[in-house]
Amino acid sequence: MTQSVVVQVGQCGNQIGCCFWDLALREHAAVNQQGIYDEAISSFFRNVDTRVVGDGGSISKGKICSLKARAVLIDMEEGVVNEILQGPLRDVFDSKQLITDISGSGNNWAVGHKVFGSLYQEQILEKLRKSAEHCDCLQCFFIIHSMGGGTGSGLGTFLLKVLEDEFPEVYRFVTSVKIDLMTNSGKLGTTIKAKSLVTSSAGAVKKRHQKPFDAMNNIVANLLLNLTSSARFEGSLNMDLNEISMNLVPFPQLHYLVSSLTPLYTLADVNIPTRRLDQMFSDAFSKDHQLIRADPKHSLYLACALMVRGNVQVSDLRRNIERLKPSLQFISWNQEGWKTSLCSVPPVGHSHSLLALANNTCVKPTFMELRDRFTRLYKKKAHLHHYLQIEGMEESCFMEAVSSLSRLIEEYNQLDATKSMPVEDLPRLSIAM
Repeated sequence: MTQSVVVQVGQCGNQIGCCFWDLALREHAAVNQQGIYDEAISSFFRNVDTRVVGDGGSISKGKICSLKARAVLIDMEEGVVNEILQGPLRDVFDSKQLITDISGSGNNWAVGHKVFGSLYQEQILEKLRKSAEHCDCLQCFFIIHSMGGGTGSGLGTFLLKVLEDEFPEVYRFVTSVKIDLMTNSGKLGTTIKAKSLVTSSAGAVKKRHQKPFDAMNNIVANLLLNLTSSARFEGSLNMDLNEISMNLVPFPQLHYLVSSLTPLYTLADVNIPTRRLDQMFSDAFSKDHQLIRADPKHSLYLACALMVRGNVQVSDLRRNIERLKPSLQFISWNQEGWKTSLCSVPPVGHSHSLLALANNTCVKPTFMELRDRFTRLYKKKAHLHHYLQIEGMEESCFMEAVSSLSRLIEEYNQLDATKSMPVEDLPRLSIAM
């Protein structure tokens, strides 16, 4: 059995991570009611002997063992991590796998990347190596961070470089969070389907005060649960996590996957019944269920993975793929670019669920908007001094970043230009290795 390590960086990363571990424990408890430490649990948890050895080698009475999350928690402002350590999950995390500071990164990428990156590099490496040593077969790292602020984005991107250098053969799955628009004072919705995995409660909506991003954090946590379901539970058509990279990323630079999740009840009325199976597949390709502001149905697919959980048959998968194919535009050289998996264990409270991961050119407008917003600010030199006052940060960094982004956009432009071209006229893509 392979194991994975979750690395949570910054406030956003740690709050989402907390939701993930909470839901993962509830899910395993529902499946493994005898509480036996098995291969499914070992994928993200390790069993630690907590007996205390006293004078003379005697062992004190108490808990024999406890589950510890395969996690590294990093935040340069200690508030969120301290809150986790004082909450119901405090015993799940190993105190030796935490890195915190007290000052924070001040919403400044340069502070997180240049200052704290250099300051904590050795500590981060030590925690990562220790996590790897606790794995019998390390399969991948899951990195959860935001693209805004200072620690999540700055130290988060520094961490990615550290992982690339230190563990070049280990896959890295990155959950990057970018919020463009919030409604209702930052709350996505107030009604949540009872017993839905969108809520962290045991079968009902918690009556405690809901924080503004709780609903959104739970959605991302559910994505991770579905993504890792085949690695944790049995199924008739399991998908290895490494297969996602091999099958969905034909070009190294174009590795940005669009995810959609169904059922998705955070925005739905509490009385809406469970979706029919075929409707679930249709929802996965509608723009309302995408976890990014995009409409993949009207863009070009390079590949697509369907990760299904519950009592679903291979025939159901094939039937729905054939039904949906005419409405989806796949690139000419990969018309059968589907990857599928079936996990027999459904999410708690549902009969089935579906996570769709698409490599689709619909991400291009997001990158174009990012470049346009940067250009408008950069022309005015707005906020530039906050970055340039940090040692090691030079103005050329901005030019390199925008050039890299422009090259990425051009790669997507080349792909979009092939929509109406016959195969023999398709241009060669200049993909950087």
